[in-house]
Amino acid sequence: MATLVGLAAAAVVIFVAMASGGSLRAFVDPPSLIIVLGGTLAVTTASFSLSDVAIAWRDAGAVLIHRTSDPRGVARQVLLLAEAARRAPETLRNVLPELKHESFLHRSVTLVAEGLPPDDIERMLIGEVEASGACKVKSAGVLRRASEVAPAMGLIGTLVGLVQMLGSLNDPSSIGPAMALALLTTFYGAVLGNVALAPLAAKVERTAEEDALVKTLYTIGAVSIARQENPRRLEMLLNAVLPPAKRIQYFDRDSDRGSPRGA
Repeated sequence: MATLVGLAAAAVVIFVAMASGGSLRAFVDPPSLIIVLGGTLAVTTASFSLSDVAIAWRDAGAVLIHRTSDPRGVARQVLLLAEAARRAPETLRNVLPELKHESFLHRSVTLVAEGLPPDDIERMLIGEVEASGACKVKSAGVLRRASEVAPAMGLIGTLVGLVQMLGSLNDPSSIGPAMALALLTTFYGAVLGNVALAPLAAKVERTAEEDALVKTLYTIGAVSIARQENPRRLEMLLNAVLPPAKRIQYFDRDSDRGSPRGA
C-alpha cells in the first residue's frame, strides 16, 4: 500500500507542476509516447523473454496491493501450531481449513498432517522457497532493466527530434512538433524510469526478501513439528533466522506469550 501511495503522490506532484505552467495538452505527444513506451518494452523484451516480461508486470501489479507480514507474528503463529500439535497431533488436520488464505503454510501443514518424512518435507519446502525467490528476483531484474532503458529511449527520441528540427529549418511549421518530440521523449523517459519502474523494481526485491523470510519460518516450523521437537527448540531455530529486532521470547516472557493467544 505504501508503494501505491508513494507513486500516487509523485504523480500528483508532477501533475501540479505541469498544470501550473499552462495547458496540459502541451505535454501530450503520441509520437514521443510511442518511442518511449514502445521502445522500452521492445528493448526489455529483447533482454529477457515475453513470459519473463509478463510475469514481471504481474509481480509489479501485485506489490502495489501487497501487505507485509510481520515476522514476529508469523513466528508466534508457528509456535502456537507447534504447541497445539504437541498436545494433540490431530489438531493439524482440524486447522487446515483456517489456513487456506495462506497457501504456503497450508501446504506445509498438509505435508506434516499426511505424515511425510521430515527430510522430504524440508527438501520440498526449501525447493519451493528457492524457486519462488528466483522468480521474484528475475522479475525485479526485468523492471530494473526497463528503468534503465526508458531514459535511454527518451534520449534517442531527443536526438530524433533534433535531427528532424535541423532538417526542416526552412519550414517553421515543422519546428514546433520536432522540438516537442525532442523534449517530451526525455521527459517521458525520465518519469517512466525514475518515478515508476525503479521504485517498482526495488519494491519487488524487498517483497521477495520478506516472502522468503516468512516461508523459511513456515518451513522451519513444519519440519520441527514433523520431527516432534520441543517448541522451545523451535523458538531458538526461528530466532536464528529472524532479524535481531524481530526476535521473539515466546517462552521466557509472559507478555510475549500471552499476546498471540489474545489475537
